[in-house]
Amino acid sequence: MGLTAGVLAIDAGNSKTDVAVIGSDGAVLAAARGEGFRPPAVGLDTAMGTLTGTVGRALADAGATGVLRVSACLANADLPVEEEQLTAALAACGWGGTVAVRNDTFAVLRAGVDEPRGVAVVCGAGINCVGMRPDGRTARFPAIGRVSGDWGGGWALAEEALWHAARASDGRGGPTALADTLPAHFGLSGMAGLIEALHLGHVPRARRHELTPVLFATAAGGDGVARAIVARQAEEIVTMAVVALTRLSLLDEETPVVLGGSVLAARHPLLDDRVHALLAERAPKAVPRVVTVRPVLGAGLLGLDALPAPASAHARLRGHYAS
Repeated sequence: MGLTAGVLAIDAGNSKTDVAVIGSDGAVLAAARGEGFRPPAVGLDTAMGTLTGTVGRALADAGATGVLRVSACLANADLPVEEEQLTAALAACGWGGTVAVRNDTFAVLRAGVDEPRGVAVVCGAGINCVGMRPDGRTARFPAIGRVSGDWGGGWALAEEALWHAARASDGRGGPTALADTLPAHFGLSGMAGLIEALHLGHVPRARRHELTPVLFATAAGGDGVARAIVARQAEEIVTMAVVALTRLSLLDEETPVVLGGSVLAARHPLLDDRVHALLAERAPKAVPRVVTVRPVLGAGLLGLDALPAPASAHARLRGHYAS
């Protein structure tokens, strides 16, 4: 007969899913990695089918028939109605006694703080920000794109760089080295060739994200337009953090501000320095920290918070991922 574990931790992003089966003492009994979780792209049934396979492997490896708590931090759980839908879908799987679904940004936040208190800004393919207090209060944004007021993230940065480079190449905009560095990345001699290649699919749309590091390299080389784009990204990151701190009445308290996602984790000096400078100016008591540990740790800690588990269990789980 299988055991009942403490927590089933799920961190499901657009590109990959990490699952961990965790004992009530914080020990990781088994883990599995699977494909991304993208209900808007493939439909909820297909997305859940993929997730079920990954979870099934982890539970089988752990020798567990179920858990006390399912703690799932999922991409595309952006609105309360989506959280409710996904909670119902996971509850129907019968994996655990209770199920909690949150946006995946909460996993990054909890992974980066010692208690469920602080703010996190994730700047990866897109951008999002959440905050929490131990009493359960949270701050968040819809984070579904420009329609909800968002700007930035790797995809948007690449698009912005392309826009400026295209206008520089045909005379509608000021000069920028991006007009040379962006096409050069794909072995092309100019923006006309890159525009054609993107339009006709010779350079797949999915490869546009490769231009974000090119943008940062061009900015580091001193290009004014590229530097202005990076500065705007820093402004957006800090604006989201300050608004979340204010909503939670944490602006005047020493509070962790966790910075995560591929763009921030890369520690580009121009972006990193500007974010820290703006936070020091607008939220002097904020304590910024870049977190690169796997976010499934945060999902697991949130699950242990809810059991509740002793501090030793939290420390054991954190030690597993730190190592």
